[in-house]
Amino acid sequence: MRSGNTGRYTASLQASGIGVTRGGRQILRGVSLEVEPGELVGLIGPNGAGKSTLLAVMAGLSKADHGQVMLSGKPLHTLSDTTRAQLLGWLEQTSTVHWPVSVEYLVTLGRIPYLSSWQSPSAEDREAVNRALTATDCDRFRDQSVMTLSGGELTRVMLARALAVEPMLLLADEPTAALDIGHQLQTMDYLRAFASGQRACVVVLHDLSLAARYCDRVYLLDDGKLLADGKPAAVLTKENIRHVYEVDTIVGGTDVPWIVPVKRVPSS
Repeated sequence: MRSGNTGRYTASLQASGIGVTRGGRQILRGVSLEVEPGELVGLIGPNGAGKSTLLAVMAGLSKADHGQVMLSGKPLHTLSDTTRAQLLGWLEQTSTVHWPVSVEYLVTLGRIPYLSSWQSPSAEDREAVNRALTATDCDRFRDQSVMTLSGGELTRVMLARALAVEPMLLLADEPTAALDIGHQLQTMDYLRAFASGQRACVVVLHDLSLAARYCDRVYLLDDGKLLADGKPAAVLTKENIRHVYEVDTIVGGTDVPWIVPVKRVPSS
């Protein structure tokens, strides 16, 4: 892995008192979050809870009106664009590609933070791309145009591009949403393996069973506020789920936790 100028950094991140207002609406209300190296942290909550906005603030792609993000003990905004791009891998919720480039070419764009102007990818860059393609099961259509991919295939390719950066901290917004069940498990297995040593991952999930099974800790957001955080078993209780999602559930499993929605319970 090429370290660039990032060798002295770790995946330790603290977001403190994050407040965001857009168009007169408070999207986040004083939310705080911590990520430590070796952790897979889940952001969960209903639509409109502020998960994607919080993730974008943590990536430095959206500015908070209040609060601060620290990465490895340094304010995120003080890091150069290149350093931030090498440290943070980003997978957005909805990806659109406008040019008919090959899958391999698109994934190779993930190495841009390590290349100077007009510099061709090195053998090390190509190895990183190959690892990312293999990890996401995209190697078999690496020469195919991205314009011919299904939605799920494109999601995997965009994840491969984020992984090609070989970041310290990976921020993934609903990486399993468009995937079949086999690739959902493959993706979560990889993210679980990625979040080890000095690396970490924050992932937005709607599948609560995946969050319970894979995440070290979860943060439950509701209407822009942090309702609960901690170990999945402590947060994903029937009471919390009913309160936030207005759904009754059956919760079970020890080695492989599962959560099944049973019926909608409208608020009174």
